[in-house]
Amino acid sequence: MGSAGLEKARAKMREAGVDEVAIETFAHYYRLLEHGETGMIPESTIEPVDMEALADVDVPDDVAAKAIAQTAVIKLNGGLGTSMGMDRAKSLLCVRKGLSFLDIIARQVLHLRQEYAAYDARLPLIFMNSFRTSSDTLAAVARYTDLPVDGLPLEFLQNKEPKLNASDLSPISWPKDPDLEWCPPGHGDIYTALRGTGLLDTLLAQGYRYVFVSNSDNLGAVPDAKVAGWFAASGAPFAIEAVRRTPSDRKGGHFARRKSDGRIILRETAQTLKEDQVALADLDRHRYCSTNNLWFDLEAMKHALDVRGGILGLPLIRNVKHVDPGDSSTPEVIQIETAMGAAIEVFENSALIEVGRDRFVPVKTTNDLLVLRSDVYDIGPDFVLEQAADHIPFIDLDTDYYKLVSDFDQRFPNGAPSLREATALKIAGDVTFAEGVKVVGDVALKAPSAQRLDPRTVLADG
Repeated sequence: MGSAGLEKARAKMREAGVDEVAIETFAHYYRLLEHGETGMIPESTIEPVDMEALADVDVPDDVAAKAIAQTAVIKLNGGLGTSMGMDRAKSLLCVRKGLSFLDIIARQVLHLRQEYAAYDARLPLIFMNSFRTSSDTLAAVARYTDLPVDGLPLEFLQNKEPKLNASDLSPISWPKDPDLEWCPPGHGDIYTALRGTGLLDTLLAQGYRYVFVSNSDNLGAVPDAKVAGWFAASGAPFAIEAVRRTPSDRKGGHFARRKSDGRIILRETAQTLKEDQVALADLDRHRYCSTNNLWFDLEAMKHALDVRGGILGLPLIRNVKHVDPGDSSTPEVIQIETAMGAAIEVFENSALIEVGRDRFVPVKTTNDLLVLRSDVYDIGPDFVLEQAADHIPFIDLDTDYYKLVSDFDQRFPNGAPSLREATALKIAGDVTFAEGVKVVGDVALKAPSAQRLDPRTVLADG
């Protein structure tokens, strides 16, 4: 038995049909929260970490091919893109020439199956959806009739858990919109969901050895055979692709090594004390951040879950929000979360590999979307993004006019401007772009009133 708050939460989850494995995992973290666990990782307990680079690794072609043939691909696809004003699967967003994230992901995988057909690479693509993204996603990929792999589903669902009153840790009640009483448990839920749905055992039974996981909004995260070969040859049970941090990553999480046991860890921003924020932002000290592209050995994952009773034991993330995230006047709630990358500390001999930024092209805002829709990238016949510009321009669009996708599209009715020669584009105010606009160098626009650029305008710095 547990506290009254925990028992109410358990009852609520059971009534909603949540899997028992997920309920007990939630109970584990609830007890930690109840006993004052914050999940914080003090700077004094960690030290910087270094790693080898994929560019310096020699992976024989046959090793790479055999590894990718034993790999299953999972895309995290539970996000709705609410921060950009969307109310359905973010991956349905059109990003290139009439193609959505889902279209490009599906075509990347189908192309790789053909490329490694001689090695019988079935390369299943499986989406971890939420109950809000499931139907839209399955409908969108239905036209790719060759996508399903016999004996495997195209999706499994992430779990949900109750938001907790910050005052007493009881499940929040919000009759105005009962959906707001629930939240996802963070992407660390992938391991719980894989076990609870039986998919982990199914993949093993079908002869798969490795899993590649990445976000559906990162089109750079192709299931690359060279990375698969490196992972297989390393013998590591778990690995994450990392990139060098840039100024835009100062506020984000990073990798480090725990002093007490030498394990690699991933420290998220929400796990950093206020007094350690300067160290968090120090790009010379903590040089690497996660792409959220990770690889794990299915046998090692099953063993770890079995010996832990189904609870991997990822570090707790205590996330304080409002019951209605868009209304700060609503009561404060605590969301219990975990990060899937934090599993790196669970496994002895976990590994990191530095990859290029071409494998990390996330779309979190319309700033990112503008770059992806522009000519900064080409898409080859393999549907892999190829950077066509010397560098990625910095984009800063006025959030009053461009934050929501609907507003953004109105101001770029003929598509994105040419950004191949741009270093930065900053817009303050309401500017609509006509066809053929080109940005060169570092450009800053200020529009005190609504402005429309003429077709084929060239915007240049100076």
